[in-house]
Amino acid sequence: MENIAWIVHIITAVVLVGLVLVQHGKGADMGAAFGTGSAGGVFGSGGSANFLSRSTAVAAAVFFVTSLTLTYLYANPTTPQGVMDKHEASIAVPPVAPASPVGDASGSKSQEIPK
Repeated sequence: MENIAWIVHIITAVVLVGLVLVQHGKGADMGAAFGTGSAGGVFGSGGSANFLSRSTAVAAAVFFVTSLTLTYLYANPTTPQGVMDKHEASIAVPPVAPASPVGDASGSKSQEIPK
């Protein structure tokens, strides 16, 4: 599931960048608004949305959905995520040796020194 979300997310990001770069900006109509008077306003007429702007809106919506999906998948993991988590899960804990008696007959504290 996560791999599919990543693939869709990356493809959508590339498509979204391409669609934004191909579109005709509203700033290009500003010269026409002041010089020739063919535009409907200072920033151009606000006519109906064309194919490129609708495609950009769909790509942006898919990008947001995949972003939220990836966020949810990483916030609620079902399997260990890190290398150390996987490593620690595969290692069995060795048994601990019984402790030596604290007080022996000689009264020496050499048994308390860690080795």
